[in-house]
Amino acid sequence: MTSLDRPGAAADPRTGGPRRRRVGTGGRRGVPLPLLVPGVVAMAFLLLPLIALLVRAPWRSLPQQLTSAEVWQALQLSLVTATAATAVSLVLGVPLAWLLARTEFPGRGLVRALVTLPLVLPPVVGGVALLLALGRNGVVGKWLDSWFGITLPFTTTGVVIAEAFVAMPFLVISVEGTLRAADPRFEEAATTLGASRFTAFRRVTLPLIAPGIAAGAVLAWARALGEFGATITFAGNFPGRTQTMPLAVYLALQNDPEAAIALSLVLLAVSVAVLAGLRDRWLTETGR
Repeated sequence: MTSLDRPGAAADPRTGGPRRRRVGTGGRRGVPLPLLVPGVVAMAFLLLPLIALLVRAPWRSLPQQLTSAEVWQALQLSLVTATAATAVSLVLGVPLAWLLARTEFPGRGLVRALVTLPLVLPPVVGGVALLLALGRNGVVGKWLDSWFGITLPFTTTGVVIAEAFVAMPFLVISVEGTLRAADPRFEEAATTLGASRFTAFRRVTLPLIAPGIAAGAVLAWARALGEFGATITFAGNFPGRTQTMPLAVYLALQNDPEAAIALSLVLLAVSVAVLAGLRDRWLTETGR
């Protein structure tokens, strides 16, 4: 007996017999030409520059380019400052995300909009804003200079501040979304059992949102590693002190294009590694 002869099989209203299934089509139809052509053009538009970078890369002299003292100096500074900026983002951004997700206060929507503003703000504008706030004559910077003798612009600390300014919103958005998806009743149950709000956050909430924090931290680290506009505006471009990898690429492009391509390949490899590492995380969140 076949599946078409089984009792209870759906009948075809036209013939009175059992309904036959279409095999192999999956309900899919052909792609409309007005969607196919722009989609292929968009794909080529996005991939062509990356392919050109790989084609024009000086593969024979690449080891020599990447082992030069200038490249390692810029790479080391980039790794250190990006990691420090990510740490700052974690210490300050996770509590901010918790406040936005778990508390009610006047103007919360405005605060959320201002927090995410660096995502769309031109980085150079962010650097100018940092100078006006933390520069030697800035709103806060002049007091830091006169009271404590602390000068932030054009220092390695200034690089960390500039990178944290543009990278922290990525962490805040990721953690806030994870907090909103997590069930708050676990925290409430912990507080009813006698735990303080902070203890419930530390012992219950943090383990629940750890994947979101990790994903946000990786995104923030990658964004900090590739930061250019705010860094060069607020911290300058001094080799060994403030010259990160993107700034080294910009400088090398004027004098040594092959070195600029080699540095660009390093940043491209890091970006691909970050996206590959977060792919499963994104698919999981989309499925939810």
